[in-house]
Amino acid sequence: MKFPESVLHAAPVIPVVVIEDAGTAVALARALVAGGVPAIEITLRTRAALDAVRAIASEVEGAIVGVGTVRTPQDLDAAEKAGARFAVSPGSTPTLLAAVRESALPWLPGAATASEAMLLAEHGFRYQKFFPAASAGGIAALRSLHGPLPEVRFCATGGIDAGNAREYLSSPNVACVGGSWLTPPGLIAARDWAAIERLAHAAAQLRV
Repeated sequence: MKFPESVLHAAPVIPVVVIEDAGTAVALARALVAGGVPAIEITLRTRAALDAVRAIASEVEGAIVGVGTVRTPQDLDAAEKAGARFAVSPGSTPTLLAAVRESALPWLPGAATASEAMLLAEHGFRYQKFFPAASAGGIAALRSLHGPLPEVRFCATGGIDAGNAREYLSSPNVACVGGSWLTPPGLIAARDWAAIERLAHAAAQLRV
């Protein structure tokens, strides 16, 4: 399914969140939504991830919860069953591309080179994740890709923080950025939801 542009434009930043304790998921998501950042990517890096997605999907009004680090058809299926609204991958494979064609879940595939972006565009994926952004050439690489691939728009992720996000967002082919700075582990562990809401509010003001 085509990735909905509305998700990429819900806020300038999609927080990339690692959840160690599913019991923190609802309060965390509510803080992000209250701060003006409704699209939330929960990464499949912990055992608590899918439980966190289920809780957010069922309990947090206004949240657009997705699953990140989707690497296999099994990941894609699990994300959809957990109630995710979208899926994000660091790259793409023929097996995953085949699975996506049979899935109703919108998918944001990752690309780091012109060849990868072109291949995904041939498969109909106009919206892609540029990852890992900083080590793949950063803002200079993104601006270079815009000339030959003007139809492709990216969510740039990897090495982006509050200090450089606005520069990435200034590129015409960057729809939004992804980053983990909105939900640092220390604030989650301390359950400092007010601080996370403030970080989200600041991120929501980054649109150029």
